[in-house]
Amino acid sequence: MQLLVIHQYLGTYLVFGAMLFGLGIYGLLARRTLIGMLIAAELLLAGVSINFMAFNRFLTPDPTVGQIFALFIMAVAAAEAAIGLSIVVAVYRRYRSVDSEDMVNLNG
Repeated sequence: MQLLVIHQYLGTYLVFGAMLFGLGIYGLLARRTLIGMLIAAELLLAGVSINFMAFNRFLTPDPTVGQIFALFIMAVAAAEAAIGLSIVVAVYRRYRSVDSEDMVNLNG
């Protein structure tokens, strides 16, 4: 009976994490502005982090593994936000718009 209750709660967390991940994917595909895409990427990382923490809480004997992964994801998310916002500011200064459709002539 105890195992059934644990897996029921695990399913709830996994569904919530999957919904956040799905919203992030939808946001990346549907948004046209760079700021919206950055927010969608943060939702993706939050969904992954929730799944790691749920698996850590309910299935692993070592409690630090999921927490270390979650901290690593938070560090990557912070770096992504800082670099992404600096790129958005640079693009806005050049094109006077943050709409991704206006930047079709970006060449590397």
